[in-house]
Amino acid sequence: MRTLATVAVTLVSSLAALGAGAAVFVTSGAYNIGADDHHTTAVFAMIEELRQRSIDVRSRTLAVPPNLDDDARIREGAAYYAAHCPLCHLAPGVDRDKADVRRGMYPHPPNLSQEGVNDPGQAFWIVKHGIKMSAMPSWRKTLDDEDIWDVVAFLRKVPGMTAERYQQLSGGDH
Repeated sequence: MRTLATVAVTLVSSLAALGAGAAVFVTSGAYNIGADDHHTTAVFAMIEELRQRSIDVRSRTLAVPPNLDDDARIREGAAYYAAHCPLCHLAPGVDRDKADVRRGMYPHPPNLSQEGVNDPGQAFWIVKHGIKMSAMPSWRKTLDDEDIWDVVAFLRKVPGMTAERYQQLSGGDH
């Protein structure tokens, strides 16, 4: 029968070996991190799970403002979106094939003009903090919280929006 000390030594040894193996793998440069060489299915699944769990945990305590359906807020959000986001996330009337930067991105950013957002708190957190190694920047040094909520208000309304309505809301030719 194994003693607790033997189990502890085995566990520590196993963890040390796993850590050493991971260190050798990382420092070898064997894994291609280039955006044109997609992750393996297992690595992609792990990264997606890590991303989603991280956002879930950090956004769950956010207080979503009750006025996200306010027309002025949606219009402000549309203007911010039009100025900064269509290059990667597209917009109503923006041709997917002309978004050159977007085509070379991996993982591909969501087409927010079609998908919108499901959870306003999560959308706020993503816009404010960005996502590492995805080209999604943090906007917290550019936009204050109210501005970010305006963007979220717009994102909730954009799916199915016509190009004409988008132009009206965003205030120009984009």
